[in-house]
Amino acid sequence: MIDTTKSELIGYLRKSNNGNALKMSISTEAFDNAARYKGKDEKEYVSLIINLEKAQEVMEGQREVTSVTQLSDE
Repeated sequence: MIDTTKSELIGYLRKSNNGNALKMSISTEAFDNAARYKGKDEKEYVSLIINLEKAQEVMEGQREVTSVTQLSDE
């Protein structure tokens, strides 16, 4: 079976300048084009993915930035 999952770059995650928060920078164009789904509350959502290990590395200062992506079937 061929894996047909596509990863689309939506933005970046980095530590804030004061180090007390994580800061996400999301491309408005990529967000506008992102796939959406309806929740049980009938509101529309966009599902985004951040690799947990890489986010931890950002928090610990071992990495400057990591990606925010959306996974979709091609």
